Amino acid sequence: MSGHSKFSNIKHKKERADAVRGKIFTKIGRELAVAVKSGGPDPNANMTLKNVILKAKSENMPNDTIDRSIKKAAGDMNAVNFDKVVYEGYGPAGVAVIVEALTDNKNRTAANVRNAFTKGGGGIGAMGCVSFMFTKQGVIFIEPGAAGGMDDDGLMELALEAGAEDFAVTEDGYEIITSGDGEAFSAVNDALTRKNIKPLSAEITMIPATYTVLESDDDVKKMNKMLDLLDDDDDVSNVYHNWEQ
Repeated sequence: MSGHSKFSNIKHKKERADAVRGKIFTKIGRELAVAVKSGGPDPNANMTLKNVILKAKSENMPNDTIDRSIKKAAGDMNAVNFDKVVYEGYGPAGVAVIVEALTDNKNRTAANVRNAFTKGGGGIGAMGCVSFMFTKQGVIFIEPGAAGGMDDDGLMELALEAGAEDFAVTEDGYEIITSGDGEAFSAVNDALTRKNIKPLSAEITMIPATYTVLESDDDVKKMNKMLDLLDDDDDVSNVYHNWEQ
């Protein structure tokens, strides 16, 4: 069973996604395009693409929108010119933050991310300054009523036999943890799909080893400001942090 639940951060991100659905789809569209360019348009032969599709579906991105994005990228590989860049730094009270971006203009993205850190009471640090505090893992969350009629033990057995590393029952639902290499994450999702179980969220993410509590209202306001600015930036694809919410 898991110790600290990761669902709070996932729930926070999904609530924000509901408010900016169009931006989320734009960002995932970039991820799909980059995945197609790196490994081709067939998800059965391209594990990265397969897992981005899972992420897209967990964000309720329509299947036809996903298909159009893949076909567009496959039809004009030269038009996909996004580079992946990663920034590490600190928010208020030393909250560790990792920002992943897909951009066609690194100078623009760097300036925008730096501005978000500054306005959030933090700053960008050197590469590696906080990433050692995180572990790459697959996180799948299933709501209580979406378990396909399976009881706790049955769902846990299904997940562990498919390759999950951990399984937890929380007050909000079921949390399944896999390794972050993509294969186990995909295998567990395939096992759930065969049982007609649709997760609320399914993504490969960065899980912090420890969490930081923000004691003051001012720090909370600054942290939310940083997250707002990063979420609003089309170049930013993922934000990971160890803020205990």
